[in-house]
Amino acid sequence: MKHTSLQIIHDEHSSLVAMLRSMQKLIERGPDEEHPRLFFDVVRAMLFYIDEFPERMHHPKESTLLFPHLMRASPEVAALIEQLERDHVNGQKMVRELQHLLLAWELLGESRRADFVEKSQRYAIFYTEHMRLEESVILPEAEKVLTDSQWKALNAAFEKNCDPLTGKYPHDPAYDRLFTRIVMQQVRS
Repeated sequence: MKHTSLQIIHDEHSSLVAMLRSMQKLIERGPDEEHPRLFFDVVRAMLFYIDEFPERMHHPKESTLLFPHLMRASPEVAALIEQLERDHVNGQKMVRELQHLLLAWELLGESRRADFVEKSQRYAIFYTEHMRLEESVILPEAEKVLTDSQWKALNAAFEKNCDPLTGKYPHDPAYDRLFTRIVMQQVRS
């Protein structure tokens, strides 16, 4: 892969898949009877990460840089790009809904658990399919049709991302603290 932006997108997708799987396993296990707050803190931190990094840093760069270049160069993928853009909007709404449902479960009890569990599973499937479409159709098409100057702009933009889960790119101390909190609390739970 000669374009750093493609590698960064793949790395960020891999990190997100790992986060979603970890979150689903944690949710399946549920809160520890002795320390339920720890469970809710970890899941809340995971949802915050998803809302903060992919939704606010990763998707906007796809939406403002990658997708417009690709739509102009390869109009045959326009319908798929429009679907992916809807996914970006819906994904942000879904993660915010999950944050609310988690709080409802934590504050109102077990009667709210099933709704959160079901919607978190649906979200993980939705997001995994979204990334699969990007990686199987959009990114290969971009490799074929984008110009060197377009890649240069994409590379420069994506190289500024500092996803703590990839462990490869510039680090932001705030995200490092978030990553440490998620990992350390999972170890304790």
